[in-house]
Amino acid sequence: MPKPKHILVIRFSAMGDVAMTVNVLRALTTQHPQLKITVLTRAFFKPFFKDLKNVEVYAADLKGKHKGIFGLYKLAKELKALNIDAVADLHNVLRSKILKFFFFGTQVVQLDKGRTEKKALTTGKLFQQLKTTHQRYADVFKTLGFLIDLANPTFPKQKQLNQKLCTFFSNKEFKTIGMAPFAAHKSKMYPLVQMEEVISQLSKTHNIILFGGGKKEITVLKQIATKFENVVSIAGQLNLEDELQLISNLDVMLAMDSGNAHIAAMLGKKVITIWGVTHPYAGFTPFNQPLNYALVADRKAYPLIPTSIYGNKFPEGYENAAGSVSVATVVSKVREVC
Repeated sequence: MPKPKHILVIRFSAMGDVAMTVNVLRALTTQHPQLKITVLTRAFFKPFFKDLKNVEVYAADLKGKHKGIFGLYKLAKELKALNIDAVADLHNVLRSKILKFFFFGTQVVQLDKGRTEKKALTTGKLFQQLKTTHQRYADVFKTLGFLIDLANPTFPKQKQLNQKLCTFFSNKEFKTIGMAPFAAHKSKMYPLVQMEEVISQLSKTHNIILFGGGKKEITVLKQIATKFENVVSIAGQLNLEDELQLISNLDVMLAMDSGNAHIAAMLGKKVITIWGVTHPYAGFTPFNQPLNYALVADRKAYPLIPTSIYGNKFPEGYENAAGSVSVATVVSKVREVC
């Protein structure tokens, strides 16, 4: 079978998972420059792929004209007109499976999520590093005939800040830390009381920019920012493209096991992560980061960690497991890296 020339890559959500595709696609198109890629995702994520050569984004309107089976049929017809000759399903959910059905006769390879070994990891039958999500994505393209070396990555150049974004760097002599204290589940978050103490100590010697979204997060981060010098919150103030510009100018990002960690890694930034009931062994460590940049909860105190892959399941008493990482440990690691 001849190698594909134009691959449709499917990854609708979530933010972190979509961000993790970017470094893989950059390596793919750099090492196989003859290949054309069309990424099928939500319009919101389009800025992620802006700097990739031979990569175009096709926005899926999953709440509008592409909703439901008939909408997916319509979407498939639109995509077929692009002369796609292979499909790489990096999502592997019901919606992408239905869509692939309409590509009957086209070569299709789907992501192996590693559910068996992940279940073993979260039930205590196994405790070892599993294959990373980035490598799982790369394996899909390997099956299509394209080996990808992820060991020597390249990243986009630091983006030029516009006048508005420059104002978020309050002290020009300080290095700048991005902090994203929130996550999809509370069990993945560092307790805010401890995070405030981290901010209190680091803001004396660094600029700190707080990242987040949603009404509650915007309010909380704004309140925190008012308590300290050299701390600003950009939550709710910028569009995604501006946030990417800002993140590309950070010296380090401190985040939970969350989308912001993966976005910063996507841009080649140093990323320190704090982990609660999830664990780096599940394969969701941000791209190209040393293992010691992941600060994990105390498994002597919380022996069942990881209790789930996504942080949505945990036994009583594990809600604040991330708090077992001391403030001193977090501050020391940031100072070491930045």
